[in-house]
Amino acid sequence: MGWLLAVLVVAASPQSDQVRTVDAVDLDRYLGDWFEIARFPNRFQRACTGDVRATYTRRPDGRVDVLNQCRATDGHVIEAQGVARVVDARTSAKLKVRFAPAVLSFLPFVWGDYWIVGLAADYAWAVVGSPDRAYLWILARTPTLETARLDAARAAARANGFDTNRLVMTRHTSSSAR
Repeated sequence: MGWLLAVLVVAASPQSDQVRTVDAVDLDRYLGDWFEIARFPNRFQRACTGDVRATYTRRPDGRVDVLNQCRATDGHVIEAQGVARVVDARTSAKLKVRFAPAVLSFLPFVWGDYWIVGLAADYAWAVVGSPDRAYLWILARTPTLETARLDAARAAARANGFDTNRLVMTRHTSSSAR
């Protein structure tokens, strides 16, 4: 029921021109496996036809290892390994993610924005986007998300000015849940 209140608050909030993150993220609770429920189409996931998931693991240096996986048309699994760093220590809701080789870390353009703009109180779903609204993902702890929770995630995205009509739902097979 708490998620319903969160949806009502988000839906009643006036939309500003700037994308706003959630007030706070407990990074330790956020770590682990996430399934992609929906996304804006993007060039780097073009070969992904389903079973998209991300695994976040804390590193000794405080950064986060990122492992993205998806299934290609021919059935093989595509993996991309990266690293994330928190750029807003006050909220832990703004991160930068890099999938380029570490030797290129000094180049600012290899780091992408990963802003958590919606998050269920129980961390069952999250909405991740970029401040320019070019990228958006709805993630969940399970391969499916019940309608009310998906509606809440979409509402969080819309409250931040994202065009949720652009979302493409992600197909998951029984093999996507390990």
